[in-house]
Amino acid sequence: MSTVASQVEVPADVSLPIYMDNHATTPLDPRVLAAMMPYFTEKFGNAASRNHSFGWEAEQAVETAREQIARLIGATAKEIIFTSGATESNNLAIKGIAEMYRERGNHIITQVTEHKAILDTCKRLEKQGYRITYLPVKADGLIDLDDLARAIDEKTILVSIMAANNEIGVLQPIAEIGRLCHERGVLFHTDAVQAVGKVPIDVIADNIDVLSLSGHKIYGPKGVGALYVRRRNPRVQIAAQIDGGGHERGMRSGTLNVPGIVGLGKACEIAREEMASEAAFLTGLRDRLKEKLEANLDYIHVNGSMDHRLPGNLNVSFVYVEGESLLMGINDIAVSSGSACTSATLEPSYVLKALGLGDDVAHSSIRFGMGRFNTQAEVDYVADKVIDVVKHLRKLSPLYEMVLDGIDLSKIQWAAH
Repeated sequence: MSTVASQVEVPADVSLPIYMDNHATTPLDPRVLAAMMPYFTEKFGNAASRNHSFGWEAEQAVETAREQIARLIGATAKEIIFTSGATESNNLAIKGIAEMYRERGNHIITQVTEHKAILDTCKRLEKQGYRITYLPVKADGLIDLDDLARAIDEKTILVSIMAANNEIGVLQPIAEIGRLCHERGVLFHTDAVQAVGKVPIDVIADNIDVLSLSGHKIYGPKGVGALYVRRRNPRVQIAAQIDGGGHERGMRSGTLNVPGIVGLGKACEIAREEMASEAAFLTGLRDRLKEKLEANLDYIHVNGSMDHRLPGNLNVSFVYVEGESLLMGINDIAVSSGSACTSATLEPSYVLKALGLGDDVAHSSIRFGMGRFNTQAEVDYVADKVIDVVKHLRKLSPLYEMVLDGIDLSKIQWAAH
């Protein structure tokens, strides 16, 4: 397959390639790197070494980070447990609660558009005899709270619903979900990896009992994350999944990644201080991209609710264009396509399918993830480039030609070879 020759000129203030895949990972903020650097070299102590100043210094840095993270989500420092990242946090939350509350019940509720770290953990528990309910989502990506209320029964011990979806950026009504859980005496966990630091989250006001977050989605380092575990009203108990020296209040043994933890703390501090201005900036970039695309292209479809959405997310289907061809045409822009990124196969994304999109529409989708270091000039170049490539590909598309001629593709009887 040849790449599409583009006529779009690169402005002087734009350098290629452009990174717009900030939901996959974010670049490390230089301020975060500066905070981390001393803990790689002269401040190298083990935070569990209580007998000398090297250990005390490391432990103090870890406790400072705990407070920085807690402040961002309205928790207390003692409620923050360090992990290697969101996948471990999700595993610890769900398996740890399932094991600890087994005598109370064996029913867990989640939704079909969760991250694989939740879905695959639940599938593992199903093999161990747990009953899992996977709630559907509406066409806008939101769950129906009535569905959730109906699904809770006397054996339900946990509801796990993500705060923001990693593909379509849709924000679930977590405060309402948490209130419903608390009324029914059920614990509420949220995978808040995409939401933390981008939209306000308060674990008390939002009725959250357990929350997963990760460093590398908020301009912190990879390989470090945290789990918030509520200590009162209710006090949540979690069975450890990794055994060893009883670190992290017995919930997660292992030598702490001090430089990573320092970086995560600093990233949370920056996010808390700059969240409002950054959200306004990213919303502006996103809306600019959306308006340019919609003004110049027909048959495009924004996936997921625009009213309940992360500031920097735009997931668009360019109907009558093959997503992989479009990606090749815009190969100087880092984005992700609506084909599953969790495997080597080109299956349409299960998240987009859950919204009721057909394979053709799901395959033609692109997720733009704008971030802290993107510029308006980059957005303008990306819009122009995408418009140019989509128009070129549609010239080659017999389906697009038929639609323009007024033919209803759904009524065509395609002959089999």
